Amino acid sequence: MGARETALNALIAVRKEEAWSNVVLKSYIQRDKLDGRDAALATRLCYGVLQNRALLDAYLKQLLTGRLKDLHPAVRDILHMGLYQIYKMDKIPDAAAVNESVQLTKKYCKIPKASGLVNAVLRSAVRTVGQLETPTDYCRKYSHPQELIDLLKPYVGKERLVAMLEANNEMPPMTVQVNLLKISRDGLLERLEDEGVTVRDHPVFPSCLILENTGNIERLSAFRDGLFYVQDAAAWLSVQCAGIKTGDRVLDCCAAPGGKSFAAAMCGAGEITSCDIHSHKVMLMEKGAQRLGLTNMHPICQDASVFVPEFENRMDVVIADVPCSGYGIIRKKPDIRYKAPESMEALPVLQLQILRNQSRYVRPGGTLLYSTCTLTYRENEGVVEAFLQENPSFKLVKLPLPEEIRQEREGMLRLVPGQYETDGFFICCMRRV
Repeated sequence: MGARETALNALIAVRKEEAWSNVVLKSYIQRDKLDGRDAALATRLCYGVLQNRALLDAYLKQLLTGRLKDLHPAVRDILHMGLYQIYKMDKIPDAAAVNESVQLTKKYCKIPKASGLVNAVLRSAVRTVGQLETPTDYCRKYSHPQELIDLLKPYVGKERLVAMLEANNEMPPMTVQVNLLKISRDGLLERLEDEGVTVRDHPVFPSCLILENTGNIERLSAFRDGLFYVQDAAAWLSVQCAGIKTGDRVLDCCAAPGGKSFAAAMCGAGEITSCDIHSHKVMLMEKGAQRLGLTNMHPICQDASVFVPEFENRMDVVIADVPCSGYGIIRKKPDIRYKAPESMEALPVLQLQILRNQSRYVRPGGTLLYSTCTLTYRENEGVVEAFLQENPSFKLVKLPLPEEIRQEREGMLRLVPGQYETDGFFICCMRRV
């Protein structure tokens, strides 16, 4: 099975089963035994279509003689993939994009003349490259539902809105952190370059590295030897803001896949308790800790909203990176943009419940870090303000930020995609006094 068919299978699963694209795509790449090159192509096609669906539909309407809504769903997916290759991928020959799409149509749609339709539409697309009208409204140009744009605009700001929409449609960079317990930064650079990986510094956070030309990252000996771990600069920054000191007892209450616990270990934390509600994710963290050589990290299966008496008043630092709507990581999970905002309405209730519960574990003088990978007030400042009103013993702490980062409100920070080459993120640090 080739890369295009794997990508098509993932798109169908996202559409029919409401599967998360990043999860199902990884599963299908492993199932179909794609090598690094084909895995990269399948990923680019799946993400590219999801990131540009409304724009591709706008082009399709100009190329079709019939109605868009009358297309067989699989044919529409295949046409999206074909158009994306023709319009957005310079290195793909037009003939390959057309012919492969026709073959997929014959296999996945038994409707007579469907393959002829795909052939005609895509050949017309090749002939009219640069001639079709490109929509100017943000909804179609950047393929974000208008409801989502209206929801995020007040928190992002008019001046940053377009940059965010554009960033959401880019392929996310591979940002990693050095395992300083095993190797120096320079030592890791040498190992990666020996394996043909291109490495560049993060433009704002020099300790974060951005990798290119990695192929399947798990095949790199530097990865297998535990010399680095994947983590976005925003998540890394949140842990730095917690001010972890050597020997601190740290609780990471929603820890999977473990990046913040790993970062806490690099800060010199003593005992790290890493919790997650799902047992398979706990196993994932155990493997990650073993790969990195972290003997002080203890993953356990635990619901963050349920009180654990033996944790009460024991922790120097509690990290509460709570479940959220994920509007800050749309570039990594492009299908989030198509989820109904109403389905996220109950999240602040759960977030506040977790924050209340986790605060009971912070010792007097200890630190409580609240973070999300979303952008809305109700999941961020709204939750923190409700918590502080109920808990006057907790006070906001000024965040230790680089000069380049503008802090709009002391103790709280919202990072917007397209701003500092990070995920969208919210960070708040509080101390129990």
